[in-house]
Amino acid sequence: MAENETLGNPKRRDFLIKATTAVGGAGIAAACIPFVASMNPSSDVMARATTEFDLTGMNPGDMRTIPWQGKPVFILRRSAAQIAAMAASSGGHDPQPDNKRVQKPEWLVVVGVCTHMGCVPNKEGPGWTCHCHGSQYDDSGRVVRGPAPKNLEVPPYRFLSSDKIIIGEA
Repeated sequence: MAENETLGNPKRRDFLIKATTAVGGAGIAAACIPFVASMNPSSDVMARATTEFDLTGMNPGDMRTIPWQGKPVFILRRSAAQIAAMAASSGGHDPQPDNKRVQKPEWLVVVGVCTHMGCVPNKEGPGWTCHCHGSQYDDSGRVVRGPAPKNLEVPPYRFLSSDKIIIGEA
C-alpha cells in the first residue's frame, strides 16, 4: 500500500522529478567546467603573452632576435642611411609607408616569420631573405620580391622608456 501511495501522490512525484532534474543539471555543469577551462590559455602561454626587451647596447645596424609567443621577433636599430632609404621607398607587393610600420624611425620591430610559408628569414645585407622560396624583405619588413603575399607583421608593442620596449601590448 505504501508503494501505491507514493506513486499516486502528485506532490511527491513532482518533488522527485525536480530533485532529479536539479541533480542532473548540476552534474552536467560540473562535467562542463573542466572542458571549458581547457580552452583557456595555459600558464606558460600567459607568461609569454608579453616580452620586455632592453635596447641598451644596440648600435645602429644591430639586430636582435627575441622569442615572443613562440615566434621570433626581429628588433633592428636602423642607421640614418637605412631610415632614409626606407622613407624613400614604399615596398613592393604590399606597399606601406615606413612611418606606418615604426613608432620611432630608428627602431624596427617585426615578427620574423615569412608570410608565404611560415619560414624564418635570415638577415642578409639590406633586409631579410627567406631561402625556402626566395621571398625578400627590406629594412622596413616590407616584401620586395618573391611569393610572400604580405609584409612581415608588426606586433603590438610600446616603449616603456627610451631604452626598453614591451612586446605584446600596445
